[in-house]
Amino acid sequence: MVRLPYLTALTTLFSYGLLFAFGHFRDFFRRILDAGKSSNLKGYAPICLGYEDFYTRRLYLRIQDCFGRPIASAPDAWFDVVERHSNDGNKTLQRTTKTSKCLNLGSYNYLGFAAADEYCTPRVIESLKKYSASTCSARVDGGNTKLHTELEELVARFVGKPAAVLFGMGYVTNSAIIPILIGKGGLIVSDSLNHISIVNGARGSGATVRVFQHNNPAHLEDVLREQIAGGQPRTHRPWKKIIVIVEGIYSMEGELCNLPEIMAVCKKYKAYTYLDEAHSIGAVGKTGRGVCELLGVDPADVDIMMGTFTKSFGSCGGYIAASKEIIHHLKHACPAHIYATSMSPPAVQQVISAIKVVLGEDGSNRGAKKLAQIRENSNFFRSELQKMGFEVLGDNDSPVMPIMLYNPAKIPAFSRECLRQNVAVVTVAFPATPLLLARARICISASQSREDLIKGLEVISKVGDLIGINYFPVEQEKVASVDKLKKLE
Repeated sequence: MVRLPYLTALTTLFSYGLLFAFGHFRDFFRRILDAGKSSNLKGYAPICLGYEDFYTRRLYLRIQDCFGRPIASAPDAWFDVVERHSNDGNKTLQRTTKTSKCLNLGSYNYLGFAAADEYCTPRVIESLKKYSASTCSARVDGGNTKLHTELEELVARFVGKPAAVLFGMGYVTNSAIIPILIGKGGLIVSDSLNHISIVNGARGSGATVRVFQHNNPAHLEDVLREQIAGGQPRTHRPWKKIIVIVEGIYSMEGELCNLPEIMAVCKKYKAYTYLDEAHSIGAVGKTGRGVCELLGVDPADVDIMMGTFTKSFGSCGGYIAASKEIIHHLKHACPAHIYATSMSPPAVQQVISAIKVVLGEDGSNRGAKKLAQIRENSNFFRSELQKMGFEVLGDNDSPVMPIMLYNPAKIPAFSRECLRQNVAVVTVAFPATPLLLARARICISASQSREDLIKGLEVISKVGDLIGINYFPVEQEKVASVDKLKKLE
């Protein structure tokens, strides 16, 4: 998946080695200088101690201005980024009253619903007036409005499952649901690059967890065959149940799941399938129904389908879609449903309205245009980046496209220089990725015009040349493709 050149790996390791060495030297001299000072812990053990604290102090704080940038407008194709400054070497950052209008290549606003919409926004405002911003109650108490019921039915119809249940947060949808579906005596077989919400949900379930190589159906079959033959640890009894968990689009790689092949393996070994469509539902497929539609898989064959409303529908929360029996069980057993406050009614209405636009039930063809636009924008941007010599991960049709940076010095250099030229990007490094595989994650939106994309490509091309992240040869006959396209526009 990632072709890391030996020289790049060597220089990246050397750079991290220098940072760690200087960090430990500074800690050593700090302990000497502070030896005579009295501790203010008053007998308590320090909460932050060890490697995590060292990494934060000596590496993260150096570049923290590249993360958590506040914005002052809706996350549309262009948005206002609040400028910040530091007077203490980046240990703390202070906001200013100034903002910069930047091209938004960081928000996962795939279909452009995060900004004001002619169909969604008036209905959201009306729901706010009618229901207020919060139900102030759980669904099982006084927090169940007719909007929640309507959205559950709409989601089930949209993804092609008999029933669905809503949750107020996408992360919680995975981390709280998986322990309810499986426990001790069960086996979870998880893709090696699954999201941390899946990882934490699997760990909290009490089930045995095994990992298969990323997107590798052959290795998945090997793992299943070995585990079924061996049975549970120590007792060797048969597993109570087996669940295979994969993602539709992997958020840090931009890759599509090899779903047809993985489904075939799961059917062969009678394992349940759990599909996380956080980044794929609404963004891919002819009618926006995700990787099942894109790859020709019948949704009825997928046992549990998970998705979020934050990426394609401009809202918040998540859902689980499955059989009526599974949904009934989750509603009566999942703490995230029983005890957590229900989704905000305006947020629910936003999702209802957005899905109706996608389905064409608003009386227009805007939904179809948005789906065509996100596909066209994604494939155009990916193709141009590859022509420039960047190492871009992921597949065609995916709106997520990571650009590999590798070296720690190139993380802040890329982020700061892009921002200086009014392009806002997201950079990702350890612990969100392996130490040597830092990257910039580009997210494309249907709201962006061809002129917007060309502007982004021009800036990324200049910054890439400046900091040296063109790891592949530039296609000579197409080196001026962006300039030609700009002239055509």
